[in-house]
Formats: sequence, C-alpha cells, structure tokens
Amino acid sequence: MTDTKMNERRLPVGIQSFEVIRKGGYLYVDKTDIIWNLANRGKKYNYLSRPRRFGKSILVDTLRAYFEGKKELFEGLKVMELEKEWTCYPVIRLDMSCGGATPEELNSYLDDAFYKLEQKYEVAVRPEASLAVRFQNIIETMFQKTGKQAVILIDEYDSPLQHSWKTPEHDACTAIYKSVFAVLKKEDEHERFVFITGITKFTQISLFSVLNNLSNISFDAPYATICGISKQEVADNFMPEIEAMGEENGWTPEETLKQLTAYYDGYHFCSDNMVDIFNPFSLINALSDKKLRNYWASSGATSLLPKFVENMEMKMEYFDHCFIEGDTLETSDVVNGGAELFLYQSGYLTIKGYDDGVYILGFPNFEVRKALYRVVVPALTMKSNSEVVSAQSFLRKMMQDGNTAEAKKALKALIADVPYSNKKMARMDMEERYRLIMSTIFRALGFRVEVERMLATGRIDMIVEVPSIIYVLELKLSNNGGISAAESQIKDKSYTEPFKADKRKVIALAVELDEQGKGLIDWKEVDEGV
Repeated sequence: MTDTKMNERRLPVGIQSFEVIRKGGYLYVDKTDIIWNLANRGKKYNYLSRPRRFGKSILVDTLRAYFEGKKELFEGLKVMELEKEWTCYPVIRLDMSCGGATPEELNSYLDDAFYKLEQKYEVAVRPEASLAVRFQNIIETMFQKTGKQAVILIDEYDSPLQHSWKTPEHDACTAIYKSVFAVLKKEDEHERFVFITGITKFTQISLFSVLNNLSNISFDAPYATICGISKQEVADNFMPEIEAMGEENGWTPEETLKQLTAYYDGYHFCSDNMVDIFNPFSLINALSDKKLRNYWASSGATSLLPKFVENMEMKMEYFDHCFIEGDTLETSDVVNGGAELFLYQSGYLTIKGYDDGVYILGFPNFEVRKALYRVVVPALTMKSNSEVVSAQSFLRKMMQDGNTAEAKKALKALIADVPYSNKKMARMDMEERYRLIMSTIFRALGFRVEVERMLATGRIDMIVEVPSIIYVLELKLSNNGGISAAESQIKDKSYTEPFKADKRKVIALAVELDEQGKGLIDWKEVDEGV
C-alpha cells in the first residue's frame, strides 16, 4: 500500500458516534448483521454486560441510527442485505455515565434528558410531575404522535450505582432507579425495543428488580463478538496498520500481530463460542500510536477496584486461575457475588474454560495483568504510590540494562521492613513473604515471572525475564546460609543450564534476605563456571 493510501485510512480513536465514523470515513468493523439480528430476531428487552471501553457506546449509537432509519449511514454494510423497510422509530437514548454519583446529580441528568424529549415531542408537563410520570408521558406521547412504538437505549446503566456504592448516597440513587425504570415494564405496549448496557450487575437494587422480563444476552453465543474485535476482524480490517506498526518497531507483520495478541487479546464471553476478542480501545490506540502501552488501565479502568475487591494484593496468584459457578457468574448481583464476579464483569478476568457448570477464569492478557499488579504494589509494599513509581521506574531500567548493583538499591528501597510490618502476611513464613512481594514488584514492571519452577535437580525460587536478560534468583534467609548457601545451590543444581539455548543473557543471582523481615540484605551474581 502506498503512503498516500495509508494516510487516507482513519482510525476512530476516541470516537463513539456511529454517524461521525461513517460520515468521516473512519475504519469501521462491520457488526451490523449481528445488530440487525438482535433488533429483529432477538428478544424485546435486552441487557448486555461488557467491560469498560469495550465498544458498548458505539453499539448503542449504531442501534440508534438503525432504529431512526438512517439508511444512508449503512451503505456498503452487511445490514443492507437484511433490512428492506428502514422504519423510523422514536428513540430515547440515556447515557447514565453522565448521571454522577449522588441523587442530586442523577436527578439533574434525568431532568435535563426528559426536558429535551418533552420539547421535541411537545409533551405537556405538570409542575408537580415526578421523573417517573414524565418518563411515562414521553413514551406514550411518542407513540401517539408518530404511530410507532418507542425504542429505549440505556447506556452504562450502572455508572451512578458503581460510583455511589459504599457511600451514603447509594440508597437514594437506587430509589430513583426503581421509580423511573419501573416505567419500562408498565409501558410494554408502547415499546418496540429496549436495550441496556452496563459493566456490573446490581440485581436486587436497581432496574433488574423492577424489569424482571429483561434478558441477559451477555453470555449468548450469537452475541459473543458484538463488542470488541476478533482476531479475524483484525486481520480483515487492519493489516495496513499492522504492517505500519511493524515497520516502526522492526517487526514483521506476523510478529506485530503476535505482540498485539499478547497485550490486548484473550477475552472470551461465552463458553459455547470461545472466539478470542481484543480490547478495542487498546488495540485501536496501539495501532494509531504504533506502540504497545497500557491504554485501558491508564484510561481509569482500575479506579473502582478498591470498592469491590478487598485484600487483592494477597490473592493475585489465585485470581489468575480461579473457579466460579455458572449461576453465580451469569446471574448474581455484583454486591454478593464475590471479588471474582466483579473482576470478570469489569474486564480484569475472562473465561478460560468451562466444565460441568463451573467457569475457569484468568487474566486475559499482558496489559491487564501488568495493570493489576501495578495497582497492588503500593498496598503490598506499604509505600505511597509516588514512592513506588519512582523506585520501580529505576528498577525497571537497571534490570533491563543488567545493572544488578543499581537494581539492588531500588529493590532494597521497595521491600525494606515490609515482610515484618505487613500484618496481612502473618500466616506466611518469611521466605514466602519475600517471594510474594518480589514477584509482584517484577510483574508490575511488565516482566515475565515464574515462581518455584521444578527441575530434575531442584526447584528454582524465581525466574524473571526481561527483553534481553533472564534472571535466575535463589532466595535464602540470613539464618539459612544467606548468599553463600544460595550460591552453592545455584551451582550444585545447575540452575542456569535450562536457559543456555536461549539467545538472551542469563544472570544468576544469589539473594540474601533478613530473617526478621527487614528486607533485602544483598545479592551476588553467580558464575556457575567458577
């Protein structure tokens, strides 16, 4: 492809308007056949849960354009082979991410949204009318004036509930939801289609308790790829961008796709349709910048974690291969479903397998794994976020450069006194505490870490892989021989032997740790040939 043609291709970075994408000539992954089937062959009341920044808003906007009969926006897309009538329906679209986190903010948003609809459809409003009455009057007036049933699209329904959760305002917010959205059930005869998106499911305290005919399509095979981008869709739609990113980084197209897959792919939303799904927000940004970065996490995706997951820093290894009953994952309220349910719904875990009614969950990709480990390091090391960021940045650079003397200084700063003072680790023996802290720090840097790898000759405490170096670490407490014992074990057990075929440099480190939990005493590079 020529540079001119490549420059004509436009990636929809940050754009959530279907009309802007189509009129602006931006690249669009065509899912309109799935959307048409949802609108015409699916059920009347639908709920779809997908993680933050996963394309829910563009899906809602596409549904809006379809139901408003904007045929010109769909020229050349799959829906043109399916839709023959292009009926224009009156549409109500609510974006609840604008609803704030207090009852005052929620009331204000709904009041403004309803006012605009009342003006458009000339709805008579009594001063004393409640939000619920006004919503009901809008739906009925739409039907009376157009002769068509209303389409109601509610995007990010749970945003005010998430942000108000564990605050004094939460009960008042849920009361507004129960009152206003109960109208959807009452107005069934005047509604053509209702579609609601969200991240977390508040079953008993929101619209789910009043709209009991709502179908959860989040796990249905036909809609597994309705949000996000499959690997086939990546190959079909973005090969010029993949080639350009490869040229920028010195990779072949195949290597580039492999890197993008490791960073952003790996989501599964249905046990019957385990097609790999890329995070669309991260993928599009990476192709635009031609760089691999943690786009999803840096967009604020981790901000609500502390509200829903306690003591996460102690459970990271468990979360990477955990089990949850099918009924819990598919139907339970996030408030009572446990940490695993919240982590799945919010995109930190995904389906890895399914067996006899039980889902197996794990981290979907490198981006999510790194983001989560970065979140837990301050809590685990009992340091401020600024202290951790500064020390980690230096540690990362020194480890990548192979400067073990300087890397040791940074690691000392991060783990000084932590194993002793962190009371959550009280049940662990001291060496186990050090392994947990050190492996978490290294994983937060984006390094590949393996703990306690079994060999025929023994068990390696820790392997840390950086782009050009493999570190083999043997940990010993001072009262258990310290550096001398660790060095002897590395040599006697030939711990570096399995890595000799690797093109990267191998550095073996004998590590001495204080048995009282005061931190890293010293480490030494070990030459097995000596």
